[in-house]
Amino acid sequence: MSPAGLSRLLFGADPKLRRMLSYWGATATLYSAFIVMLLNVGNRHLIERQAVLGLAVYGACGMAATYLLVRFGSRLGLTPTVLAALQGVFGISCNMYAYSIAGPLRGATLMGLMVVVVFCTFALRPRQTLVLAAAGLACMGLTMWWHQARDPVHYPPAVEAVTFAIMAACSLTVTLLTGEMTKLRARLKAQKEELMKAVETIRTLATIDELTALANRRHMNEVLAQEERRHVHGAGAPDRASCIALLDIDFFKQINDRHGHAAGDEVLRGFAAAARTELRANDVLARWGGEEFLLLLPDTGEAAAKSVVERISARVGRLLVDGVTEERGISFSAGLTARRGAEALADTVNRADKALYQAKSSGRDRVVVA
Repeated sequence: MSPAGLSRLLFGADPKLRRMLSYWGATATLYSAFIVMLLNVGNRHLIERQAVLGLAVYGACGMAATYLLVRFGSRLGLTPTVLAALQGVFGISCNMYAYSIAGPLRGATLMGLMVVVVFCTFALRPRQTLVLAAAGLACMGLTMWWHQARDPVHYPPAVEAVTFAIMAACSLTVTLLTGEMTKLRARLKAQKEELMKAVETIRTLATIDELTALANRRHMNEVLAQEERRHVHGAGAPDRASCIALLDIDFFKQINDRHGHAAGDEVLRGFAAAARTELRANDVLARWGGEEFLLLLPDTGEAAAKSVVERISARVGRLLVDGVTEERGISFSAGLTARRGAEALADTVNRADKALYQAKSSGRDRVVVA
């Protein structure tokens, strides 16, 4: 089996599952390091080595069980919260076990409870983490009480009581602080999402004309600059130049004067929608200003470009706008020209503008090719 196949088998393909298993891996590493340290202490005869081996076996079985629960939790219907709680309970039981066998070093094992709580904050809500911490304190308290009642010589009641009080204060403090950190992380995440939405909105407003939903003039200038760079680097079709067309809605000022700006806005929206249906995949239409629109037709000869503009004209001529089309149909004049060699597209636009002026001077509702 390939390394990639083995990785999918052990950790799955879902990113969320892999993240949960990475948390499990970090926990398993921490437990292993803790067991190794206890074994080293056992080798120095400070605690019973046989007891440490028992804890090692218990920990290994528990980690294997938690791995299987996490790996196949979705099939078993276990949520991340439930899985985190189960791992937390297992961690608490390991802490109780370690405290019971550590003898004079048992105080050092109490910090493990705080580590368990901190790990669980990644999946539990602050209140759930607090409940888990309280459960851990109760279990450790019962363990300490049982030992001092059973063996008061090695587990002096006063020492156990003070130790428990310090542990409880530290554990609850850590739990409350991690809870606040969890809330802060959630707020930062929400703010980040809001910021990303705001940035996307700003980006849209910076590139899209709000009324027609076409590209605005600023964005079209960027598109023209990209088109120039594309041809400089040889990405354009060598045998076909790009064409530029300027389209101007006929008698638009009269529409506004007679029917109001609301009707004029409706005409602009209708024109944009009609024109969009006739555009090809690479064509770009932008609102250039007022009732004027600029159309970029990349890698297109004049004949094909004129055909596109004429199809748009036919589509626009069938528009129905209340109060406007009853009196006069909607039409536009257009100036069309092809880019000449490697000239700046600004010069091509100027030539299209002159052709548009000729179209308007010669009666409107027509396409003039320059």
